[in-house]
Amino acid sequence: MSEAAEMPTTSRRTLLCCGAAVLAGGSAVAVAGCSSSSGSNSGSQGGGKSSAPVDLGAAADVPVGGGKVYRDQKIVVTQPSAGVYKAFSARCTHAGCIVDQVVDGTIRCPCHGSRFAVGDGSVQDGPAPKPLPAYQVTVADGKLQVTTAS
Repeated sequence: MSEAAEMPTTSRRTLLCCGAAVLAGGSAVAVAGCSSSSGSNSGSQGGGKSSAPVDLGAAADVPVGGGKVYRDQKIVVTQPSAGVYKAFSARCTHAGCIVDQVVDGTIRCPCHGSRFAVGDGSVQDGPAPKPLPAYQVTVADGKLQVTTAS
């Protein structure tokens, strides 16, 4: 029996995940996500960690019926109706791409065409398997603050 026959195999998905983690900076947290198991990944978004509110700037920058993607913060804020603001993770639940626009009442992912509702982040068109995680958003002195802790 050869030595190669006794070694476990690595899936293409695991290899790509670990390669992406190394390119992203090789942090222990990113590398820890590389696994050959097919189990659930229930804590990957939101994580339950406590965090200070993120200041995003003027609430007036978010159009009524539309939204704005804050790419650096990985947050999308929408205003489905006048004075009502909603905030979501900008990371698509399908492949983790960052959504890039809010058009015609939907938040759109450029990678595979998933679309999410501006009002609640629900999937309007797949392949995304679940809604965008919602965050708490407040407006103080005309400025948006988003808390990403769950």
